[in-house]
Amino acid sequence: MSGFGHPEHGSPKESVGDLVTRASQQISELVREELHLARAEMTQKGKRLGVGGGLFGGAGLMGILAAQALVAAVIAALALLLPVWASALIISALLAAIAAVMAAAGKKKIAKAGTPAPEQAIDSVKADVAQIKEAAHR
Repeated sequence: MSGFGHPEHGSPKESVGDLVTRASQQISELVREELHLARAEMTQKGKRLGVGGGLFGGAGLMGILAAQALVAAVIAALALLLPVWASALIISALLAAIAAVMAAAGKKKIAKAGTPAPEQAIDSVKADVAQIKEAAHR
């Protein structure tokens, strides 16, 4: 039997090489887990940003339609002096209201998503680094 302990049992007689190998494996596993967490967090935030962006795009389209209807209302008002422009003005107001609702919903979705950085993963890595530093100073 050699004088070295079994690495799984943390024997005080472990060689430096065994300790370095085990630490390297643990750090490697830790990095993989942190990357997995970051990927999952970014996927979730990306979906929220996509929905919010789509709502803002829809709000933009409704805004353009509202502007076109408003222009048609002004033209109709000048041409016929009342009945046609009144209906066009009502449609313009309706489209503008839809655009306002969509813009508010898009803003809410984007605000809910938060910053695009994987905050949980960053915090976890910082905690891991602090633990490694603390262990190294012992």
